[in-house]
Amino acid sequence: MSEAAPAARARRPLGPLRRLLPFLAPYRARIAGALVALMVAAGTVLGLGTGLRVLVDRGFAAGDPALLDRALLVLLVVMALLAVSTYARFYLVSWIGERVVADLRRTVFGHVVSLSPGFFESMRAGDVLSRMMTDTTLLQSVVGSTVSIALRNLLLLAGGLAMLLVTSAKLTGLVLLVVPVVVVPIVVFGRKVRRLSRASQDRIADVGSAVEEVLGAIRTVQAYTREEQERDRFAARVEESFAVSVRRIATRALLTAVVIVLVFGAVGTILWIGGHDVLAGRISAGELSAFVFYSVVVAGSVGAISEVVGDLQRAAGATERLFELLDTAPGIAAPPAPAALPVPPSGALAFRDVRFHYPSRPDAAALEGFSLEVAPGETVALVGPSGAGKTTVFQLLLRFYDPLSGSVLLDGVDLRSADPADVRARIGLVPQDPVLFSASAAENIRYGRPDASDAEVRRAAEAAHALDFLEALPAGLDSHLGEKGVRLSGGQRQRVAIARAILRDPPLLLLDEATSALDAESERAVQAALEGLKKGRTTLIIAHRLATVQNADRIVVMERGRVVASGRHAELIRQGGLYARLASLQFDAAGQFDAAGS
Repeated sequence: MSEAAPAARARRPLGPLRRLLPFLAPYRARIAGALVALMVAAGTVLGLGTGLRVLVDRGFAAGDPALLDRALLVLLVVMALLAVSTYARFYLVSWIGERVVADLRRTVFGHVVSLSPGFFESMRAGDVLSRMMTDTTLLQSVVGSTVSIALRNLLLLAGGLAMLLVTSAKLTGLVLLVVPVVVVPIVVFGRKVRRLSRASQDRIADVGSAVEEVLGAIRTVQAYTREEQERDRFAARVEESFAVSVRRIATRALLTAVVIVLVFGAVGTILWIGGHDVLAGRISAGELSAFVFYSVVVAGSVGAISEVVGDLQRAAGATERLFELLDTAPGIAAPPAPAALPVPPSGALAFRDVRFHYPSRPDAAALEGFSLEVAPGETVALVGPSGAGKTTVFQLLLRFYDPLSGSVLLDGVDLRSADPADVRARIGLVPQDPVLFSASAAENIRYGRPDASDAEVRRAAEAAHALDFLEALPAGLDSHLGEKGVRLSGGQRQRVAIARAILRDPPLLLLDEATSALDAESERAVQAALEGLKKGRTTLIIAHRLATVQNADRIVVMERGRVVASGRHAELIRQGGLYARLASLQFDAAGQFDAAGS
């Protein structure tokens, strides 16, 4: 963002709202209908002033009861017209507000899920959620109500001034002299309201992030008896949000009070002058009555607009926050002409002199000079201490990030020249911490291949040794698993994740310690299932427990982002070095260790 941007925003305090126009454009017909209803409603209100003047001058002054009867009939017709036009305006404008917000939420969510994981290293999920829900709700109120109120009062203001001019040019001139005095505080205070509105929305986002963080880790919070500290921390954030909101409210209240004093003080003074004109015979009592009516209309409109300006300023701040998300370009995107991956896939992998730093840690190399070739159908285990770069290898293969230098190839195609969706479609991932969604067991498994039949889902669950415990649930595979699969144990969640990968049937498997949460019996069964699954496909395994990868075709030992050794289990034991040291720490029985190395 350029340095001139803040100044430009200050000159155009409501400028961000213009970015909503593309979302309004598809509903031109309804907007036109709402505007017609708005003009009819405003016209009927303004027509009452003329009726009042005729009634006073001809009805009361002339003592004509028939005119009073006709006036009542006309008034009833006008009220009916006002009611119908108000109904149409309210319905159409509210519909437009709801529709635009629904479209906006869908667009923002669709864009956010396309952003690379690097974006979420600096942006909190709670902040994104606040923008998508709180900010869009504010816009719904503005588009579905505030804008309509603003337009109606602008029409009444313009029409009222025109009718004032027709009624008395002299008094209208005095009214117009007051307008700049009223407009200046609206502009000055309005800018301050917008700044405070943006700050208020940011503090609300902080509150939402705090709630999400604590509730997501509620077991840890309670296990460490940190409830009181979390209450205090949350209360502090709420108070910060409240303090900013109070400043915004105080500014808006002051703006409204100043406008009321100026407007109605001016109206009172002008009416005093008008009263003297009636006494002097320069205008009639009916004309003064009409002028009073239109003055009240104009004053009320100005007062309403002064309040609406605050809402519009808040909406401008919310719009800025939303479009900051939409303006964020995905760090990983398909090239204009993506290279096609070979069909059928073979699963050949190659890392060639790869160097990579995470965006949030630019000074620490996650991979440095990393090279690795994996043949089709080969099972390769990545081992090494924490921080060696094993997970980063998976992140680059999934193209969540691109290397700073070097290249990553799948079936001979550089991932940077391929469509990320095509690359990921050939990969099945089983993470160390399984991710389950708030849905049924069948839906969670089918997430790997949405078009899979019920029979295929059952076979995948059976292959992952998950069918027995899933069928024991109240509704079987249709049972809801709760948020993040909370109704299952850790090992059960892991087996559902394995079933998802089995159902996907990918040419490349990425197993991040896939059996880490299983008991010995379940691990043996799942290992047997994975052995069958790995046949005929390339498999990369991140392993911390070396016993689970002794039978891998090759074990690659990593340290500080580099490959330091490679070979079979027995070879690496004989070579000594890091792998032998890790093995000696993990194998309890010396006899088992010796047997493994023989």
